[in-house]
This record gives sequence, C-alpha cells and structure tokens, in this order.
Amino acid sequence: MQHCQDFDPVENHKDSLYCPCFVVFRQMRGEAVQHILVTGAAGFIGSAFVREALKNNYRVSILDALTYAGHRENIEEVLKPGVCEFFHGDIRDFQLVNGLFEKFHFDGVINFAAESHVDNSISGPAEFIQTNIVGTFTLLEAARGHWSKLKDSQKSEFRFLQVSTDEVFGALGATGAFSESTPYAPNSPYSATKAASDHLVRAWFHTYGLPTITTNCSNNYGPRQFPEKLIPLMIRNALAGLPLPVYGQGANIRDWIHVEDHSRGVLLALAKGKPGGTYCLGGNSERNNLQVVKSICQTLDQVSPRKDGKSHEVGIQFVKDRAGHDFRYAIDDSLARKELGFERHFRSFEDGLLATINWYLQNQKWIGQVTKNVRH
Repeated sequence: MQHCQDFDPVENHKDSLYCPCFVVFRQMRGEAVQHILVTGAAGFIGSAFVREALKNNYRVSILDALTYAGHRENIEEVLKPGVCEFFHGDIRDFQLVNGLFEKFHFDGVINFAAESHVDNSISGPAEFIQTNIVGTFTLLEAARGHWSKLKDSQKSEFRFLQVSTDEVFGALGATGAFSESTPYAPNSPYSATKAASDHLVRAWFHTYGLPTITTNCSNNYGPRQFPEKLIPLMIRNALAGLPLPVYGQGANIRDWIHVEDHSRGVLLALAKGKPGGTYCLGGNSERNNLQVVKSICQTLDQVSPRKDGKSHEVGIQFVKDRAGHDFRYAIDDSLARKELGFERHFRSFEDGLLATINWYLQNQKWIGQVTKNVRH
C-alpha cells in the first residue's frame, strides 16, 4: 500500500486503494452526478453513503487515510474500476487532493473524513485539529481551485458538501430540538473542531462563492460502525461476556438515526440542497443511554442468549461520567423533509436496532478484522 507522500494519483489510480475522505459532488440541477469524490468513505458513515450513491448511479472516488476507524473491509465489495475506486491518502495532503481533482475533474465533493470519537478528542485533541480543521481547509482550497477553472454553467452545478454533527450545537435541556437556525455552542474538542470546519465551509461560500452545503445529523447507528461507539461496543462486549460500561447513570439523551437513512438524506442534500444552505437530518428516536443499552441486552437475550441463562443486563456497570458530557441532543428535520423530500425508511429505533444487531451477529469476522491491531 502506497502512502500519500509518494503516491501519484495520475499514474497510479488504477491500482489505488479506497480511503475515507471528503466527497466532491456536482449537482446537475436535481439530476444524478457523474463523478464525486467522497472522503473518509472507508469509515462507518462514509461507506454506507458510497453504497447509496452507487445505487443511484454515481461514479465514486474514495479518499481515505485508513486510520484506526477506516478499513478497506468496509468498501472492498463495492470497488470496481471506473465505477468505484479507492485512493489511500490524507485530506491534508494538498498535492494529492489537487492531483485527484486535476485527473478526474470531479463534479462534487462530500466530506466525511473526520476524527469523531469524543473521548479521544479529550485525551488527544491535536489530531482532531489537524484532520477536522486543517483537512477541511485543504479540501476547500483544492475544490476552489478546480471550481474556479470551470465554465459558468459548470460552476453553478458543482457542490461541496460538508457532513457535520448535531454536537456543534451544544446541549439541550429537557425540551426543544436543534434546527438550522440554532447557534453553534460546542462543548468538546471534537465538536469544537467540527464547528470550526463548518464555519470554514460557510466562509468559502460567502467569500469565494464556492457552492457549499452543510448537513448536521444526530447519532448514527447501523452496520460497520467501529466498536468504540456505544451501540457496537455494547454488542461486542455483551457477546464476549465483558462489562457494559455506561457513563454516569445513563441519563444522557440522544436522537438516533440509522446510517442508511442518514446516507439517503445526504444524497438528497447533494442533489437538491441550496448552495450556502444547511440541513438537519434526524431519526426522531430519542433514547437515553441506559435505555439503549437495555434494548440491546433485551434483543440479545432473544437472539443470542447467555449460556448461564441470565439476561445480558447483568453486565451493565456505571462508570465515571465523561468530562463535559452534553445532556441531550434532538433534531428538528422539518426543513429537510420539506425542501429535500427526506424521509426515514426505518420507522422505529427498535427495528433499526434489531437489523443492526443481526448484522453484527452475522459478521463476527469483520469485528475481528477491524479491531485486531487496536488497543483500548
């Protein structure tokens, strides 16, 4: 595998590997794009989006640095020359990113590439600043250079889509929901770096005219999520008979959206979103963390019971709460439903959770492959 410093995207693209990065997308006034760059697509959400884009006849180039949360196993089955190709590299490498633009003349970019685990951002914020802020800046500049050379009609069709999070809005009280007009108030190094990158995207639209769109989503769950996040961690630990650690008393509330529903929303924003606009994508499924963990245990009690006959809930252990742990997130996605036609295919969190658990039960080999070199 070649690394970005000695990788020539022009000479070596046929033999390249997929990598999770930023997606460049071109909107054809509601028509399907011809060729988009998707960054960070070897990761959880990016790889789900690639599958959705391919189903809708997009040509996809993937750029991913293959960090601990990005894995070739996530996209191996969809790679095909001339349809979906993988490039291993870092979005901070301007020469690499610019070379890909010059070679393929992308119609659009979608940026999923990001460091995203809040705990890791607390213990080591530097990498989050580099990837989430500097990386987004590099992508914006490469995209702007490409866009500035296009004909006027092509300029209006190009899109740069930034995939963000509801965590940039801070925390909610017991009522209310985030919307496109909610002020940013990030509380962790992770959310602060995502907020900063979102502001860069906004500035590149207002200052340079680059057609950008930003989406903010609630917590994702589904297949291929790295087992550091709540749902896959609990599934993995329960199956292994390990403790199920829950922060505080598990009272923190999140809205959950299945990754496939989120991917469809991002694709709609790419095709129908207004330049300079933002769209919130939610799951309409608020649950506190303890409810989520108990739902996982109860489902596993039915589909994969413990050998001792006890409920998987016996593994629940309350641990010291995370620093700066936001109490509640919720999303009002009425604008996306109205302007984009966004709708969720998973009608309930429980349906999506059952499908997710079944996927992990059927893909134990995947869990072993993606975690074999990771120490926690």
